[in-house]
Amino acid sequence: MLSSTDSFKQLEQLTKKNNQSYYSLGKELGLPTSFFSEWKRGKMMPKSDKLLILANYFGVPLEYFIKGEEDV
Repeated sequence: MLSSTDSFKQLEQLTKKNNQSYYSLGKELGLPTSFFSEWKRGKMMPKSDKLLILANYFGVPLEYFIKGEEDV
């Protein structure tokens, strides 16, 4: 299982690839910007329901954020 900060790096890769800001992503998915900043700083690891929302949005398996599987 990835650490919180390593899991966030997975999200960073996806947002950079899609040229998307955390603000716009949060607006689209109904997530506050504090969600992303706390995750980035390692203050929390998102629950699986939030990770599933992100996984579905980016079209990656949930394991991408949990185990770091890069097969996307």
